[in-house]
Amino acid sequence: MTTYKVAQVTSAGGPFEIAEREVPEPGPRHVRIAVEACGVCHSDSLFVNAAVPGIDFPVVPGHEIAGRVERLGEGTREWGWQVGDRVAVGWFGGSCGHCTPCRQGDFIVCPNLKVPGWAYDGGFAERVIAPVDALARIPDALAASDAGPMACAGVTTFNGLRRSSARPGDLVAVLGIGGLGHLGVQYAVAMGFETVAIARGADKADFAKQLGAHHYVDSTADTPVAEALGSLGGAKVVLATAGSSEAITATVDGLSHRGELVVIGADPEPLGITPLQLIMSGRVVRGHPSGTSQDVQDAMAFSALHGIRPMTEVVPLEQAGEAYRKMLSGAARFRMVLATG
Repeated sequence: MTTYKVAQVTSAGGPFEIAEREVPEPGPRHVRIAVEACGVCHSDSLFVNAAVPGIDFPVVPGHEIAGRVERLGEGTREWGWQVGDRVAVGWFGGSCGHCTPCRQGDFIVCPNLKVPGWAYDGGFAERVIAPVDALARIPDALAASDAGPMACAGVTTFNGLRRSSARPGDLVAVLGIGGLGHLGVQYAVAMGFETVAIARGADKADFAKQLGAHHYVDSTADTPVAEALGSLGGAKVVLATAGSSEAITATVDGLSHRGELVVIGADPEPLGITPLQLIMSGRVVRGHPSGTSQDVQDAMAFSALHGIRPMTEVVPLEQAGEAYRKMLSGAARFRMVLATG
């Protein structure tokens, strides 16, 4: 019997353990991927802690997967994939294809979205079985440890900006320059936006400039964030990557007329926005999910073209528990990645 390793949790909030599984065969319209790297995302905690419905233990998390196609299931060849192809699988791990959003071509908001680590075993493993529609082709220029985080953190910030109302030359602010925001700043600059990085503390100014930001706003300074953005003419778009409703709310009055707040940082607390803040200046607040497999492929291609890479700390699969704890504590700088082999 041929086996492979997984890093799993067997109860809600429980510790990670390494287990052996028998190598499975992919079913129809599925492929088996030999995982080379998998990013550790804050959203993994939803599944580890059973904070969403439908969690069955043991759970193998991981939805920032990069590897190679190892075996093709029935009905996959017409999709153009071959054994050995480099592929990534992200938050979009497949869709149902028959709901109203899917029938409208809006696959990422499918109510039956197949998120790895939730709908099926994720990438904290040496092997993954994934639906063929979840696959994104990794460009040669990207290492697996870079491509994994691009499948969630990368595509979320990339898509949030390219689908916004901002156009080259517009003032765009990125709230937070952590695991998501450090990519968001790089994308904003590469897309031709006059880019403002917003973070806590004057000490992050140099890092923001290293990422390419044209301006830096310290959210702990005496000058309120909204006033600082207003002094720059007002932001056409604020990409809110920080998981703080209070910090997100503080940016709203810094939007220009018809400005858009794009929210990708998750916080269960409500936003403190009044209708008048939106109505009088025609502002928009929009939640933005991740992106389809084609969006992931687009994000990776754009990243390769512009030299954009996530900042990662790579550790072996056997250190999954340590990497997960480091991610949760905020000590990671900026994306933890598990490597196999």
